[in-house]
Amino acid sequence: MTQADDGDTYLFHLKFRQCLSEDRLGIMEGRWPCGKGTSILVSPWSVRLAYPPPRVITHVSSVGRLFNSKTIRSKHKVEYVNFGSAGLKVSPLALGLGLRGQDNPAVAQHMIEHTLDLGINLIDCANVYGMLDVPESAGQSEVILGKALKGRRDDVVITSKVASRMGAGPNDAGLSRGHIMRAIEQSLTRLDTDYIDVYLVHVFDDETPLEETMRALEDVVRSGKVRYIGCCNFAAWQVCKSLWVADGLTTTPFMCVQNPYSLLNRGLETEMFGLIRDQGLGAMAYSPLAVGLLTGSYVPDQPPPDGSLWATRMPDAYQRVMEGPAGDTIRTLIRLAGEVGKSPAQLAFAWVLSQPEVTIAISGSDTIEQINDVIGAVGWTLGEDVKQALDEVSAPFRHQSFL
Repeated sequence: MTQADDGDTYLFHLKFRQCLSEDRLGIMEGRWPCGKGTSILVSPWSVRLAYPPPRVITHVSSVGRLFNSKTIRSKHKVEYVNFGSAGLKVSPLALGLGLRGQDNPAVAQHMIEHTLDLGINLIDCANVYGMLDVPESAGQSEVILGKALKGRRDDVVITSKVASRMGAGPNDAGLSRGHIMRAIEQSLTRLDTDYIDVYLVHVFDDETPLEETMRALEDVVRSGKVRYIGCCNFAAWQVCKSLWVADGLTTTPFMCVQNPYSLLNRGLETEMFGLIRDQGLGAMAYSPLAVGLLTGSYVPDQPPPDGSLWATRMPDAYQRVMEGPAGDTIRTLIRLAGEVGKSPAQLAFAWVLSQPEVTIAISGSDTIEQINDVIGAVGWTLGEDVKQALDEVSAPFRHQSFL
């Protein structure tokens, strides 16, 4: 028995004797010390440190979670989980810094600090994030985040992104080597840190060879400026192709994906969820409240609240949405939330997090009151009857096959 002081213990059944192990660069590291057919009890990190498995683990025939010797929780009942197959521990809730409804940097900084005090340890950012309607504010979210992290950097998981346009020049956007190298340095300066935990490519760049992008990302990982990489807004085939290219180059692969997912947008279930399960990827769901529609503030057959995003920017779209199936989903959500004693936002978040493929749901909260509400989505179990009712009313349209 080899076991760390805390964490999960696993059973490995080894098929072959003395299997060679190599790291992600193909360098031989050691041998598994057990004979053919041997079962051993180990903790994940003791295996990683002493006998790291090959990049393609063909010699492990069964892996089963036996027990959790210590559950890591915050004082607010936030349970930290592994980010996909990585050893990185993250809260199932994250704060997103799109700041679509916040125009006061001091208030935004205080909100970040309050979020961390609640036990949420992941802050999702991007180099292009700033204040809504202020184009020259691109990058301001990273500056605000850097100030909020003073004295607590190592306790927080930061994600940021690259690819969006950051200037007027022809090379001020995309996933070319040059833009990635400039963007990472600029983000580190704005964040006032020497590393980013998870660096995401914000969109797929069909004008740059994937090989160029993956090699550039490998270089920033090797430099220590980035610890993990992932992708955002990719289709399943684009994620798969990226993993394929990284495997062929023996470079660091994406460890997570970030895409919209909610009761009103279940498109990930068609192909992406299967890929996530197969490849052991972490999944970050953004817009789990469907741009606020699932907060309970928007009610079918009623106009959107004055001053809201839907009232000021998308009034025609709001009417179309509410007259369709989304209206039925919102009605059901509001009713069920009242029955279980939760807010509609809490129930909508809990439903997203009930999907086994989802690791993290990102809150776009702009106020302390909103994040205080969202934290109520964790620490309780969504009942199967409630989940089934939400599954059914929000079921995505499937093309019918007659064959």
